[in-house]
Amino acid sequence: MTMDDEKHLRRAIELAVGARASGDAPFGSLLVGPDGAVLAEDHNTVLRDGDITAHPELKLARWAAHKLAPETAAGTTMYTSCQPCGMCQGAIERSGLGRVVFALSNEQLGELKRTVTTTTPILDGPALYDEASAAVAGYYV
Repeated sequence: MTMDDEKHLRRAIELAVGARASGDAPFGSLLVGPDGAVLAEDHNTVLRDGDITAHPELKLARWAAHKLAPETAAGTTMYTSCQPCGMCQGAIERSGLGRVVFALSNEQLGELKRTVTTTTPILDGPALYDEASAAVAGYYV
């Protein structure tokens, strides 16, 4: 985990906090290009949009699939406040993104939700538990 990784994870957590403040579930993500520039960012809008697929990871994977050449997509890193769910992981794989770095694991999120969800993707995390869990703690009570 590099200092840049931590910086981008903190931004994903900020996006999660903003989603929660606006009445949506506390999840946020950003996509960083091979040169280190932020290409796009989003947060959960499932409730606002009335769309169960409006997860930020899925929205960014769709964006990348439409906007990026495959070789560029392969050099990107997605930073996300929580490990992508199975739906999002599938979209990420299909979009050709190169790396995903997450703060809370599905197991840690499950503990905060009092249920455990699992996926088996190749991901880099968990990290920044205290900061990421603060965004989610109490939401699922």
